[in-house]
Amino acid sequence: MRVVVAEDSALFREGIVRLLEDAGHDVVAAVGDARALVDAVRAHRPDIAVIDVRMPPTMTDDGVQAARLLRRELPGFPILLLSQHVETANSVPLVSTGAFGYLLKDRVLRVDDFLAALIRVADGGSALDPEVVAALIQAQNTQIARLSERERDVLALVAEGHSNTAIATRLVIAERTVEAHMRSIFQKLHILDSTEHHRRVLAVLAYLKSL
Repeated sequence: MRVVVAEDSALFREGIVRLLEDAGHDVVAAVGDARALVDAVRAHRPDIAVIDVRMPPTMTDDGVQAARLLRRELPGFPILLLSQHVETANSVPLVSTGAFGYLLKDRVLRVDDFLAALIRVADGGSALDPEVVAALIQAQNTQIARLSERERDVLALVAEGHSNTAIATRLVIAERTVEAHMRSIFQKLHILDSTEHHRRVLAVLAYLKSL
């Protein structure tokens, strides 16, 4: 997999590069600011970009803004955001396009989890850190409030990017029970029949937009 890494901390950036290369991925560019990130993606057209949320030039949300710009230019381009702290204000809209992940930086130290999230996002899926999901679940709108506690548990795991099989394992329930919960979630959120992936994205969006 061809990867662009954007991280202003040289030490952390080199650590990610080494980790990715040791896993067999090709890091085609490693940059330290948002402008260089956009230039690198335009030049190399990688399979995915791993982007720090806060980086130069302003050290605020330049990484997110660059990610949104790239998504406008390259719809569906896989993006994996990294952040020291949970900052969701401008990143939630990116979920609607799929192929998006948001992990806290300490998740990188859990190498298997990080690499699995990278592959999942590159394949068009999602990967949200449990702490990011927890921060988002602060308020619920009327539709989300209709969900049972177990349905919200299932939807939270969907938001993290887990498959029905993985959700069943984590909640220690049968996969057909997860499927039943998903059908109920779609019904309660008034999500009409479409492709399964599309409906899951819409369900997650409804979940996140209730915040």
